[in-house]
Amino acid sequence: MISHLNILRIDLTTQSFERDTASGDLTRSLIGGRGLGAFFLRDHAGPRVDPISGDVPVVLATGPLTGAMIPSGDRFSLSTISPLTGTVMDTNSGGRLGRALKRGGVDVLIMNGRFDVPGIVVVQDGSVTFEGAGDLWGGTVPETVLRLVEKFGKDAGLAVIGPAGENGVRYASIMSERMRAMGRGGAGAVMGARNMKALVVKGTGKVPVHDRDRLKRVLEESNRWLRAHPVTSKALPALGTPMLVRICARAGIFPVRNFQTVAVGEDQAYSGEDLASRFTVGSAGCTGCTIQCGRVTEAAGSRGEGPEYESLWALGPDLGIEDLEHIIPAAHLCNELGMDTISAGATLACAMELAEDGLRPSKLRFGDDRAVYNALSDIAYRRGEGDELAEGSRTVAQNAGAPQYAMQVKGMELPGYDPRGAQGQGLAYATSNRGGCHLRGGYLIAREILGIPKKVSGSMVLGKGGHVARAQDFGAVADSLSVCRFATFAVAPEYWSRMVNAVTGLQVGGEELIRSGERIVTLERILNQKMGIGPDRDILPPRFTQEPLTEGACAGEVVHLRELLGEYYAHRDWPGGVPSAGKRKELGLDEYTG
Repeated sequence: MISHLNILRIDLTTQSFERDTASGDLTRSLIGGRGLGAFFLRDHAGPRVDPISGDVPVVLATGPLTGAMIPSGDRFSLSTISPLTGTVMDTNSGGRLGRALKRGGVDVLIMNGRFDVPGIVVVQDGSVTFEGAGDLWGGTVPETVLRLVEKFGKDAGLAVIGPAGENGVRYASIMSERMRAMGRGGAGAVMGARNMKALVVKGTGKVPVHDRDRLKRVLEESNRWLRAHPVTSKALPALGTPMLVRICARAGIFPVRNFQTVAVGEDQAYSGEDLASRFTVGSAGCTGCTIQCGRVTEAAGSRGEGPEYESLWALGPDLGIEDLEHIIPAAHLCNELGMDTISAGATLACAMELAEDGLRPSKLRFGDDRAVYNALSDIAYRRGEGDELAEGSRTVAQNAGAPQYAMQVKGMELPGYDPRGAQGQGLAYATSNRGGCHLRGGYLIAREILGIPKKVSGSMVLGKGGHVARAQDFGAVADSLSVCRFATFAVAPEYWSRMVNAVTGLQVGGEELIRSGERIVTLERILNQKMGIGPDRDILPPRFTQEPLTEGACAGEVVHLRELLGEYYAHRDWPGGVPSAGKRKELGLDEYTG
């Protein structure tokens, strides 16, 4: 049984640290990772919170399975308040950092304060040292990682920022090692505002496992499911996430040119198949992952990981660019600068449509690949027009007097699935706690397009409230266990609960885990409301509710958001979008939120 959680608290201002503990009961109620992040942010959510002040904690939390040699289970979460959306946010990543924390005897790392001058933090087996960043400050992500690996060794877990984070781009990423991104929501800007260039973690201990024989048995069964599932055993290892390009184009939900229309058919030259045959030179994956969905690609003299499906779309067809020869270097550049590819591309798409309609002066135009490449650098260094673009699409469109041109929810730019052909995904975007996100909203594409765990019609409205709530809750479980979402395609909740029981000694069932996911989603909802982000923000850009698609398999469709929201709120017992007193009591949330 877990008696307590080990917490390491770091104050950057005083360059001091202390060890602390929290009740092990939190593992049963909030699991770990994302759940613990929300728990430790609960006292800091308020109407006047400044996301980039040193007063808001940055919480790194592992899950109960991190470091226990679980397939696709070595991830970790970072939670704070988003400078892009103002919501409570979490972001997670693979890489060595989570395992290194756990091996160093740290379940949760909480950082407050701000360096006077740029610095780095080094955590070694639970002890902390502080160093000046020196000339690492100003370096790109690959340059910084190379220097840190030379100094601390290949086994060190790294979280670094690039120029975008240093310069406060509101969608700057933190990169775990060279190319694993904590991408959405602008955590890189939070780290940059604290003058913190990098976190280095090393751990040499062993991660305790309560019953290794029991764990071995459930892992054998789970691995069989991963090997048998066509997505985790064939499609993702062969093509990575760009496998979705042809699937989404055929389904009529692959957006182009700032969601003005969609790609028709499946013969696009930027498909996953084309990426694999023409530009892929190797595969890659997170530490401990058996799926290995990452692509190593080369184009126009640029070599790196990616692009993922979202990056390929956001820096390609959404900008009217269809040549992978140009898309790939742009995606690599975002990783090197430390910048979210989705928000970067979507902000450029918004600016392009505004310019073409004469609403905002700019030379940016759809299809101009060279202008896109230059603009990405300008954003990261806040040069010229890039200074405004670094604020995100919502600000750019509002400044132009045309907020409807920004394809965002709660300030976060939407990913590459047109919700007019996937009603559940539209509801997921609108209700996502961290803004317009496919993952935190519940990845309904799995059900509506891929048929996982079973096929649900994308055009159907009735019943989507329950589907979205269930997907959001299971997603919160995965993020809190700190396991990969793709692994949950093949492995059911009951297997994850058996792993938790074998590692921790707890006795929880699959449905109890799902209930913990509901508790986490509802806690985040309550924290957002404390910061003034309530049900009135559960909206979509009017393009999706008022402008029917004109071509493709979903021609004529709009999102029926009012009906979807009504069913969703009723399913969750959130009358009017606010968790009821009964629901809060049922989930035990009053003791966390007062």
